[in-house]
Amino acid sequence: MTSNSPIVYHTKRLKKIPLRLILVVPFVMQIFAAVGLVGYLSFVQGGKAVNDLALQLMEKASKQVDEHLDKYLVLPQQLMQMNADAIIDGQLNFNDQKASERYFWRQAKAFKNINFIGYVLTDGTEAGAGRWINGMDLLVYENLRGNAKASDYIADSRGNRTKLLQSYDFDPLSQVGYKNAVEAGEFVWSQIFSFEAANLQISESAKALENNTNVLPTNIGYQNYVALPARQPIYNSDNKLIGILAIDILLTDISKFLSSLKVSSQGQVFVIERDGLLVGSSSKYPILSKMNGKTERYNALQSPDFLIRNVADNLKKQFKSFETIKSNQVANITFNQENYFVHITPWDNEYGLDWLVVVTMPESNFMAQINASNRTTILLCITALFVAILIGIYTSRYITQPILKLSEASEAIAISKLNQKIPENRIHELNVLGLSFNRMAQQLRDSFSELERVNLELEKRVIQRTETLTQTLNELKQTQAHLVQAEKMSSLGQMVAGIAHEINNPVNFIHGNLSHVNNYSQELVELIQAYQIYFPNPPEALQELINKVDLDFVTEDLNKTICSMSIGTKRIREIVLSLRNFSRLDEAECKEANIHEGIDSTLMILQHRLKAKSNHPEIQIIKDYGQLPLVNCYAGQLNQVFMNILANAIDALEDSFINNPTIWIHTMLIDDNKVLISIADNGGGIPENILSKLFDPFFTTKPVGKGTGLGLSISYQIIIEKHKGKIYCDSKLGEGTKFIIEIPARGLLNN
Repeated sequence: MTSNSPIVYHTKRLKKIPLRLILVVPFVMQIFAAVGLVGYLSFVQGGKAVNDLALQLMEKASKQVDEHLDKYLVLPQQLMQMNADAIIDGQLNFNDQKASERYFWRQAKAFKNINFIGYVLTDGTEAGAGRWINGMDLLVYENLRGNAKASDYIADSRGNRTKLLQSYDFDPLSQVGYKNAVEAGEFVWSQIFSFEAANLQISESAKALENNTNVLPTNIGYQNYVALPARQPIYNSDNKLIGILAIDILLTDISKFLSSLKVSSQGQVFVIERDGLLVGSSSKYPILSKMNGKTERYNALQSPDFLIRNVADNLKKQFKSFETIKSNQVANITFNQENYFVHITPWDNEYGLDWLVVVTMPESNFMAQINASNRTTILLCITALFVAILIGIYTSRYITQPILKLSEASEAIAISKLNQKIPENRIHELNVLGLSFNRMAQQLRDSFSELERVNLELEKRVIQRTETLTQTLNELKQTQAHLVQAEKMSSLGQMVAGIAHEINNPVNFIHGNLSHVNNYSQELVELIQAYQIYFPNPPEALQELINKVDLDFVTEDLNKTICSMSIGTKRIREIVLSLRNFSRLDEAECKEANIHEGIDSTLMILQHRLKAKSNHPEIQIIKDYGQLPLVNCYAGQLNQVFMNILANAIDALEDSFINNPTIWIHTMLIDDNKVLISIADNGGGIPENILSKLFDPFFTTKPVGKGTGLGLSISYQIIIEKHKGKIYCDSKLGEGTKFIIEIPARGLLNN
C-alpha cells in the first residue's frame, strides 16, 4: 500500500426503524392500554353500581312493606281502644245484646278488612258482626249464656236482625285467643288462622223463606281466608275480668299490596312468620292450600312459587333457622342459572308479632343495560383504535414533534380540559392544523356553554308543555264524560219514544173499538130484553141456561166492565203522551215548547217514586204555575235538567225521614222575557262547604254505585251554555234546598 492510497472508514450499520412505526406502535399500545383500563374500570364500577342500586331498591321496598304493615295492623289496636272507651262512657252496653250487635255492625261496615268484631263475656255470652259467609256482605252474631248454640243473622241496612241464617255449637271460652288475652291481661295478637268453604246448617226458619222473594243463596259457605286475631281483656271498676274484646282482621290485602309494588318484573316480595309460614306474597300463586282435607297456609319452603321456595331454602341453609335472623341481612343466591339479590328485614311490634320481610330480584334486571353499554364502549374503542392506526400510518411520514403536542392537547380535551391552545409552527400545514385546532377548541367551549343554556331552556319548555297537556287532558276527560252522558240520554229518549209509539198503536186500536163494543153490547142487551118481553116463558132448557149464566148480573156488569176498560186505555194514553213529551225526539233543535208540559211529563215518569212506601210516606207535589208563553228552547235537554233536579230532591227526601215530605214547583215570567222555574224541597239541606262544589264534574255525595257526579254538572252546562240562562242553589242544613233556573223566553230565537 502506497502512502497516497485512499483511506476507507467502515462504520457499523444501525438497524433502521421507520419513523412511521416509531410513531404508530407506541400510539397503538397506548390505545390498547386505555381501552383495557376503561373496560376494567367500567366492569368493576358497573358491578358495584348494580349492587348499590339493587340494595337501595330492596331497602326501599322493605321500608314500604314495613310502613304498610304498621298502618294496616294499627286498626285493631285503635278500634280496641275506641270500644274500651265506649264501654266506659256507656255507649256500649253488654246488657243490650241487639244494640251491641248494631254497634259492631257499623264498625265492620266501615272497615272492609274486618272479618269479625265483637266481645266475649266470662259466662260465654258473645256478640258481634262481620263477614265470613259467601254471598253475604255483613252478618250479626250472638251466643247467649246457657245456650249451647251460636247463631248467625242476616241484617238490614241499619244492622238490625232480619232472618236467622244458621245455628251451630261453639264455645268461645275454649278458644286460644280468649285464653291468651286473659293470661296476658293486655292487648295481644293470637295465631293466624285460615278456613275453607263449608256447607251451612240452615235453620228451619231460614229454609221456610225459600218460597218467598228473598230466597237464600244455595251456594252459601264459609270463605277461604287468612285472618289475624286481636284480643284485649276488659275489667270493671273493681279490676275484675268482664270478658274480652275480639277483632279478626283479614290479611288478604297484604298480598294485594305486595303485588302492587313495582320492585322487579321477575322478582318477588313475601312476608313469613319465624316458622316459615307465609303471611303474604306478590306471587301469582295463593298462600293457601288444601292439605289432608284442611285449608292451610303454605310454608315458604313448600310454596308453589319456585323462586320463593328456592329463596327460603337458601336462607335456611345460610342462617340455619329463620329464628336466627335478628337484623337486616343481604344475600346472593343462584336460581335457574341466574344470580338473585335477596334482602331480609325483621318486622315486629310491641304486642308480639315477629315476621320477616323478604325482597328478591334478579341481577339480570340491572346488568342487561350495563352489559350493552360495555359492549358499545368496547366497539367504539376498537373502531377508534383502527382509525387511529390508519391516521398514524398516513401522517407519520410528515409529523414529528408538533404532532405529539397536538396529541397531548387532544387527550386533554378528551378528559374535559377544554382550555387548550396549539402554538404556532414553522411547517405551514401543521400551523394551519394548529390554528384549526384552536378554533375547534374555542367552538367546543362555546358549544358546551350554549348546550347548557339550551338544556335549561328546554327543561322549562318541557315543564310548561307538561302542565298544558295535563290541563288539556283533564278538559278532554270532562268533555268525554259529558258526551257519554248525552249519548246515554239520547239513547234513552229514543228507547222511550219507541216504546211509547209501539204502546200507543194497540192502545188506540182498543180505545177506538170500545165504543163499538159498547154499542153492540147495548143492542144485544136490548134484543135479549125484547125476547124476554115477547117470550116470557122460554123452554126449560133455555131457562136453565139463563139461570146458569145469571143474565141479569151479566147485563148490569157489562157496562161497568166496558167503562173500566175505557178509563184504563185513557190512562195508558196519558202515560204514553208523557213519555213522548219527555223524550222530545222531534225537538232536537231549538223550538218553542210548553215548559209546564215538560215538568208534568217528568213528574209522570217519576210518579212511582212519589208514592208512599213501607219506610217513608208519600211525597206531596205542590205546583204553582204562572202564565208562561211558549218558550224557545231545547225541550229534550231541558226535560233532562228537570229530571236530574227532581230525582235529587226525591233522594234527599227519602234520606231525611221527615213526616210530610213535599216538593214545591213554581214558575213565573220576569222582566217580560225571562222564565223563572223554582224547584224546592223540605229535606235535610246541603252543607255550605258542599254548595260551592255542587256543579263540579264527578262531584257527588251519594254512595258508590248510586251517583256519578255528572247530573248537576250536565244540567249546569245545558242551562248556561245551551240556553244562555242561570242556575243556582239556595240551601241551608236542616231547612231544605231550592234550585232556581232562569232562561230567556225568546232569546234563543234571536240568536
